[in-house]
Amino acid sequence: MKLNIQDTFNKELPADPITENYVRQVEQACFSFVTPTQTANPEIIHISPEMLENLGLSSDDALSEEFKKIFTGNLVLANTQPYAMCYGGHQFGNWAGQLGDGRAINLTEIVHNDKRWAIQLKGAGKTPYSRTADGLAVLRSSIREYLCSEAMFHLGVPTTRALSLALSGDEVLRDVLYNGNPAYEKGAIVSRIAPSFLRFGNYQILAVRNDIETLKTLVNYTIKHFYLEIEEPSKENYLKFFKKVAENSLEMVIHWQRVGFVHGVMNTDNMSILGLTIDYGPYGWLEGYDYGWTPNTTDSQHKRYRYGNQPNIVLWNLYQLANALYPLIEETEGLEQVLADFGTNFENKYLDMMRSKIGLFTQDENDQKLIQELENNLHLTETDMTIFYRNLSRFQKEKPEQGITIIQDAFYSSIEEFPKITEAWTKWFEKYSLRLQLEKETDTERAEKMNLVNPKYVLRNYMAQLAIDAADKGDYSLINELFNLLKNPYSEQEDQKKWFAKRPDWARNKVGCSMLSCSS
Repeated sequence: MKLNIQDTFNKELPADPITENYVRQVEQACFSFVTPTQTANPEIIHISPEMLENLGLSSDDALSEEFKKIFTGNLVLANTQPYAMCYGGHQFGNWAGQLGDGRAINLTEIVHNDKRWAIQLKGAGKTPYSRTADGLAVLRSSIREYLCSEAMFHLGVPTTRALSLALSGDEVLRDVLYNGNPAYEKGAIVSRIAPSFLRFGNYQILAVRNDIETLKTLVNYTIKHFYLEIEEPSKENYLKFFKKVAENSLEMVIHWQRVGFVHGVMNTDNMSILGLTIDYGPYGWLEGYDYGWTPNTTDSQHKRYRYGNQPNIVLWNLYQLANALYPLIEETEGLEQVLADFGTNFENKYLDMMRSKIGLFTQDENDQKLIQELENNLHLTETDMTIFYRNLSRFQKEKPEQGITIIQDAFYSSIEEFPKITEAWTKWFEKYSLRLQLEKETDTERAEKMNLVNPKYVLRNYMAQLAIDAADKGDYSLINELFNLLKNPYSEQEDQKKWFAKRPDWARNKVGCSMLSCSS
């Protein structure tokens, strides 16, 4: 098995001089060397063929004992030095100090077809940043991360990827509901892949500690490898770097809002410096359309990370990054302008995105009002977001009276008994019909375009939970079925229509199907 190893992070950045693996504060360093923990009886249970190819590996490689050992942490690749990153972060709005890779270990970086990939194992054992945790992961959370990161990529959402899902062969103790009833679960390891796993928190921890020399080294490294369009380091170019990070973060959250994805734990240590969706913990897809929904039990009271607040949180997190970069730029005007532009750019991009979702390809001064009225209507009764937008593509602009019939499958209960709701929808479809008269596309052409931005299939929490329940019994077929379904989320897939359905009643309050904890 041959990988084109070209490490940079652990070659070009300062390392923790202490090599023993015990929990500690790590200063004036970007990472600590650490070796993954040997596991009892590892077993690879799924591999992404696409990511295998992206790394320059073959299907024969994937079947080898060497592959299994490397991607479960039982064998360190020759000429590599695995490490865990040092970073801090704001968690739920409060500075939490040093955090770091508590259960993630970076194996190496490889280059294939001129693309750089960092390979990371999640759940491969303790690191100096594990604090009171064991550095391990359980099967349920690993299935969720594995399926979701690949599903998001095929939805067109910027994301980290996943190569493999494995059982460690060990048992792991977890308290799923944080209610004092821990139980042993199957241990698992996900191989996560991304150009880089750098987070806002990597820069924050250095600024907070006033380690400006290391901060400058890290920013220069990031620009050199991942923001190639920016020239030599300078105050002006550091500002350009921040502007690009803000633009990438904006693009990411616009996609989240488009597909109804709720991250659930948008702490600054979970914000990628490349604008990728990173760290799939208590995430969820909006099922009943609700700005106020969060999938995270820890967030259930204040709902800081609710669906409707995600863009504001990205901006808040960018403020924290701006504070971290200030010592290199030493003036606030440029940083403040980037942050101010974020709000304006979001409004414009969100409006364009929403136009595309409802099949408007020209601009009209009343579009924002039409979209706002639509979103108000979606809140009137529990309405499935994915089904609503997908079925809306069947609307015929000359037949507004058929609008409610077309979307009624998205309602969790009939609206016939609620005249005010029926009236609101009737009025909206009449306005929508008139607005579509201004478009040149036929109904068929409009439907085709809408179906490219409105997915038919998303990884609803109950679907992931079904795969988890089956896998707990040793049946991995549902993991494979969902993995392949979600490769083509915009396609009809006639033989898979059972997954184009509202959340079943049994899943409404079931653990793992609605709210999840950070340990999920």
